[in-house]
Amino acid sequence: MNQDIPAIPLLQLPAALLGQVEPVQANLNLVWTLLAAALVMFMQLGFAMVECGFTRAKNAVNIIMKNLVDYAVGSLVFFFVGYGLMFGVTNGFCGTTGFALHGIQGGDATFTFMFFQTVFAATAATIVSGAVAERIRFHAYLVYSVVITLVIYPIFGSWAWGGLSGIEGNAGWLQELSTGPFCDFAGSTVVHSVGGWLALAGALVAGPRTGKYTADGKPRAIPGHNIPLAALGVFVLWFGWFGFNAGSTTTGTGDIGRIAVTTNLAAAAGAITALGTTWLVSRTSDISMTLNGALAGLVAITAGCATVTPIGAVIIGAIGGVLVVFGVNFLDRVLKVDDPVGAISVHALNGIWGTLACGLFNAEAAMAVGTRNTGLFYGGGGNQLISQLIGAGTACLWAFGAGLLLFVAIKKTIGLRVSVLEERRGLDIGEHGMEAYSGFQIFITD
Repeated sequence: MNQDIPAIPLLQLPAALLGQVEPVQANLNLVWTLLAAALVMFMQLGFAMVECGFTRAKNAVNIIMKNLVDYAVGSLVFFFVGYGLMFGVTNGFCGTTGFALHGIQGGDATFTFMFFQTVFAATAATIVSGAVAERIRFHAYLVYSVVITLVIYPIFGSWAWGGLSGIEGNAGWLQELSTGPFCDFAGSTVVHSVGGWLALAGALVAGPRTGKYTADGKPRAIPGHNIPLAALGVFVLWFGWFGFNAGSTTTGTGDIGRIAVTTNLAAAAGAITALGTTWLVSRTSDISMTLNGALAGLVAITAGCATVTPIGAVIIGAIGGVLVVFGVNFLDRVLKVDDPVGAISVHALNGIWGTLACGLFNAEAAMAVGTRNTGLFYGGGGNQLISQLIGAGTACLWAFGAGLLLFVAIKKTIGLRVSVLEERRGLDIGEHGMEAYSGFQIFITD
């Protein structure tokens, strides 16, 4: 989301007609933003299908419940508190306005903007679900989902995006760095990296699934039960991402087409390079890595989708596809972090890469869409890269640090993990008292 991208100039109409065109453009902006928000909300289904497909059938009900309820709870929490912390007159810990949209009247555009921001907040919370799948208590999940949407996401969001409220003097400190404003157009850091760092914290505190590692520390593969379902989820996410990125213009102008192109190219490049990398490494055409490669390209381009050229998008997405393969293998084999869906590598690692890529590939001057965030490769010098490093580093310290405190607190109080027996039987039976595929599974009963 960037206030610096200019709208396409209106046609040279007589003054009498110009006055009629401007309200139409304003309403078009609202309609486009609301449609984009609906596309991002649809991404909740994509996350649910990816996580469900990449995990075992005995946990499918639990996964669907988590993805449904975190959106429902997150919507309420963000409405009552989170939006005020993120976009109140004094944003951050001292936010004083915006709680429950107090004082907003009738057809105020704030309703549309708040809904758009709600679906972003829900996305950050949902990212965590996949990394801790198959071993977390449902009530523990609800607690950390609430805290993420209530405090952790809105606070960082206020630092990077507070000025989007349009209220004078409300810009976050990352928007006012001396080296230039931190550039994160649609959320490689604000949404994805924050969610990815929280996912890493959760996976570390929860520990690996039972049987994931042998006694000597070698990883065992735990295949997902439905790869077509995971593929469906990735296609849904790819589709919804056009709302995520192009919708962040919040204006129905020609910019949305250019952003859709950069988004699509990065995803395609990420899928192809992930496929090529797995072939070179293991001589297999790994579908799970290829699917995650597409998601990695999407995450990587999210920060710079409006400020890089199509060729830059291809490069950014291609590097993202390579990074996700090595990231997943490094976490699994070296760090012994059990992430069933690859969420940490997709969102944290590629969130960092996409954010830093803005400092290199931003081509605003070349594309005649601005100059504030021009990157190193296009004559902007190194200042923007410094700003990107500050923003990405702050996200890591804030989200990972807060996440560790949160998950340790849950573990020490209400408990984080299910028992070994319940994990072996599956969370569907133990946590929800039903099966996802009745009559098609044999469960361990002792």
